[in-house]
Amino acid sequence: MISNHIKNKVLKNTIRITLGLATVFVLFYLSIYSGVWGKVPSKKDLSEFNYQRASEVYSADSILIGKYYLFDRQPIIYDALPQHLIDALVAIEDERFYGHHGIDYPSLFRVVFKTILLQDQSAGGGSTLTQQLAKNLYPRIPNGKVRLAIDKVKEMMVASRLEDLYTKEELITLYLNTVSFGDNTFGIESASLKFFNKKTKELKVEEAATLVGMLKATYGYNPRVFPENSLNRRNLVLQAMANNSYLSSKQKDSLTQLPAQLNYREFDYNDGIAPYFREEVRKQLLQWVKEQNANDKEYNIYTSGLKIYTTLDYRMQVLAEEAMTEHMRALQQSFEKSYGSNAPWLKDTELIQKKIQNSLAYKKLEGNGLSKDQILDSLQKKHPMTLMDWAGEKNVQASSMDSIQHYMKFLNTGSLSIDPTTGAVKTWIGGVNFKYFKYDHISQSKRQVGSTFKPIVYTAAIEKGIDPCTYFSAQEVSYDNLEGWSPSNSGKTDETYLNYSMEQALSNSINTVAVKVLEETGIPNVIAQAKKMGITSTLPNLPSLALGTAEIKINELIGAYASYVNKGKAVKPFTITRIVNAKDSILVNFQPEITKEPAFSKETGMLLLEMMKATVDKGTASRIRTKYNLPNAIAGKTGTTQNNKDAWFVGITPKLVSITWVGLDTYEIGFKSTSLGQGANAALPIFALWLQKLNKEKEFNFITKARFDNPSKAVLDQLDCEPIKRDGFFKRLFKNPNKTKTKKFKNNSNSK
Repeated sequence: MISNHIKNKVLKNTIRITLGLATVFVLFYLSIYSGVWGKVPSKKDLSEFNYQRASEVYSADSILIGKYYLFDRQPIIYDALPQHLIDALVAIEDERFYGHHGIDYPSLFRVVFKTILLQDQSAGGGSTLTQQLAKNLYPRIPNGKVRLAIDKVKEMMVASRLEDLYTKEELITLYLNTVSFGDNTFGIESASLKFFNKKTKELKVEEAATLVGMLKATYGYNPRVFPENSLNRRNLVLQAMANNSYLSSKQKDSLTQLPAQLNYREFDYNDGIAPYFREEVRKQLLQWVKEQNANDKEYNIYTSGLKIYTTLDYRMQVLAEEAMTEHMRALQQSFEKSYGSNAPWLKDTELIQKKIQNSLAYKKLEGNGLSKDQILDSLQKKHPMTLMDWAGEKNVQASSMDSIQHYMKFLNTGSLSIDPTTGAVKTWIGGVNFKYFKYDHISQSKRQVGSTFKPIVYTAAIEKGIDPCTYFSAQEVSYDNLEGWSPSNSGKTDETYLNYSMEQALSNSINTVAVKVLEETGIPNVIAQAKKMGITSTLPNLPSLALGTAEIKINELIGAYASYVNKGKAVKPFTITRIVNAKDSILVNFQPEITKEPAFSKETGMLLLEMMKATVDKGTASRIRTKYNLPNAIAGKTGTTQNNKDAWFVGITPKLVSITWVGLDTYEIGFKSTSLGQGANAALPIFALWLQKLNKEKEFNFITKARFDNPSKAVLDQLDCEPIKRDGFFKRLFKNPNKTKTKKFKNNSNSK
């Protein structure tokens, strides 16, 4: 028998220990409450909580095409949550959610008893949805078991305060808008768009169960990475819904038989539709935010939840990218084949060394103080890397030098289309692959524009009063006051005795005539005409201007071409129509920028349009009719620069103007031959293939079936002449076809 003395002693010790533990816990709790371990958010803090919201970019037809974010989150309201999503969440995560005040004591005691006392690691967690919300709002800082205990108590305090401030519906909404779904995706709306390409309100029961199932382990139950794990977890959620009477047994059995089906769509900076366009919008948005914040605003494109509505036509962009890919894949193959084993990216040691020394990798090592030999040795070391080509990405063992040489050979492109009456951008392709080629050939690149400048020369000539039926000799001339400069006609037979009308010369891109038209018009008049048409780049005050030696951006040149179908008025391409805030209040509307005065007369515009129609119907762009069989109303102009470095095509229709450039970023390399690198072969097909695709879509009939205004009789009369005249007998008698004519270039600077 144990004496009463011993019993009393044990009892007293037990009481002391219990009181001691209770005192420690109370002190521990008070220390947390008072902020010794860091501030506990007050009710005021919790009532003023703001999400970090992703800003969203929409096409003109209101399709979400991209986001700018630190955390990919798109908050939605409670009414946008389908009931079966809420039921799934409550059933699997907190089945007594509607009956507690932030802390589920029975569940908490179960976890404490089983996990701590019985060491049963399968006991599960005791956190309620409200506690999980507290953790979402104020993420834990991993730092040992003591810190974990502190965080747990903090979350209980915050959960209790949240329950005082918000209704159960509001707590559900806050939770689903803040919870992580992995892959830097936060909130149910972003997750729904990513995994099923639909809004939350459109989720089916099994889809909602899949997303809710991810919450236990966002990576382990990711349906894209581990489809089988995800399917099993989804079915467990469906079972929990049935156990809690949210689904009948029959419904549960039916749903669990369904296969897992995703419609995965990544809103990634490098991928997705129109990445170059989205980057251009981002740059413009940053500038706008900077201006606003200078006036005491507080906008952040990554956290303020702005909605940016753009001019881009989603479907047109999809088709444009398809056309570009189709053509550039084939052209790249032909390009590499044309050089064979003697390609400059393989054999031109001097060029290769130049590219290596200009590379970021080289400059970085040089900045670290390494010698040239050390740098080259480092750059030759092979390691795992991913290289892109038109067959896809390849994981290879390669050196930085290998990578530099690999990308030297890639053809690139810039392709832009706009509404010529407003300048609204409809499609924007800044390059062949944004992930590997960040440089935008629309907004950043200035290249020689070649023969696409000739229509401006001819416009200035007609504005000056030169009759379109004026004939100019095609004979090659050496200008002795220009160091013997002698422009010639690519691929032409002997033209010593031929004289071209302006229409014939432009439609067939006769270089010798273009220079003579420039000479007759005067370089200053041509430069002035270009400025009237919206060209702001500095133009060379040289006769070679006629051949397009000027370097002009695509988004500048296209505004000038728009004037031919916009009553002589040039436009400035624009991308954003309006910006609204997170509450859908309009912050700003953007208006088209159109020149106030026409750059030329209505008659001149009609004449040039007829000349460029002839370019498509029977000139350098005739393959639009013969190869691609396009019946549309089209005017256009091809362009090819010296040594086949740049290929151009401008396509004009009544409702769209499009410009495409193709070339290499390694400017030292051109196409091997003119037949391969001319604008009609390298650039025109992107436009032609795209228009073929548009023709098949009825929604674009208003564009594809549009017709130009009929030219007036006066315009037709001015063009009513023989396209080519041959010199008479006596002129031929005194011309020597084997001798280049020599003369001085006369810069006719008389004003119009």
